[in-house]
Amino acid sequence: MTTEHQMPEGLEGLGEMLVEMDPRMAAGMVAGMLQASGCPDPDFDAVELTRLVTGQDPRLSETPLTEEQAARLARLAALRFERRPLQYIEGKWGFLDFEVQVGEGVLIPRQDSEAICLKAIDLLKGQAAPTVLDLCAGSGCLGLAVKSRCPAARVTAVEKSAEALPWLQKNAAEALPGFDAAHPALNVQQGDVFQWNKGQAEGQFDLILANPPYLTAEEMRTLQPEVEFEPAMALDGGEDGLDFYRHIAKAYRPLTKPGGWLVMEFGWQQWEPVKALLEAAGWQDVQRILDAEGRDRGAAARNG
Repeated sequence: MTTEHQMPEGLEGLGEMLVEMDPRMAAGMVAGMLQASGCPDPDFDAVELTRLVTGQDPRLSETPLTEEQAARLARLAALRFERRPLQYIEGKWGFLDFEVQVGEGVLIPRQDSEAICLKAIDLLKGQAAPTVLDLCAGSGCLGLAVKSRCPAARVTAVEKSAEALPWLQKNAAEALPGFDAAHPALNVQQGDVFQWNKGQAEGQFDLILANPPYLTAEEMRTLQPEVEFEPAMALDGGEDGLDFYRHIAKAYRPLTKPGGWLVMEFGWQQWEPVKALLEAAGWQDVQRILDAEGRDRGAAARNG
């Protein structure tokens, strides 16, 4: 794995080549190198890296790169050349209308998840102070998005990973001034989804929101290089990808108020088995949620 102090073979001297280069040309050179490494969208990545270094869109700037900027761009290009996720390099990523901080140890927010959030927000309309549980919270993007659109909501975010938890806490603190881990409006807890429900009071949540790990064992063996940098804990859903759904469907329905909702993301081919699990566990009015490309991406189900 490459660090900012190690240059991959073939990129030695890149920093010197970029000095005093026009930003557009520099981005073009970086894009060519990233293309050679197999990056899916090298042009976009090169523009973003150059923007990160110069603070300007390289397509709109004619100010030559300084020696310091050229050296930094070369280091960042080296990281991306090794297929480290662009989101980790930038340290933050957009989700709906805000940004969350991300880095190694936490799952990167995806645009697909926005559809799940929007469904949850729609289900909470008209409720004065709804209680929301965000399971497998990761960066907190789902729970924080609900909180941003429903300010009166009281959100409990549960995350098991000791590596992901600091990112959740950072993003919570940025979203809610004066935040602490036991804040009544945004309560962050470290916990295992398979154990956290035990001893919890029944009927306390208006809505449970979750993006559990859902990759199958076969999918875990064929990950894209970028995804291999993300925590396996946040991806691995067991042999058929449904381990978390079996537990959540049964164990968390008692925690939901009568008439309350469960909203979960899943893989685009998992609608039928997830729907069956929810109905077998007693959930009603099971609805499919489509992502921006029209693919199955989640389900919403009502408790009685």
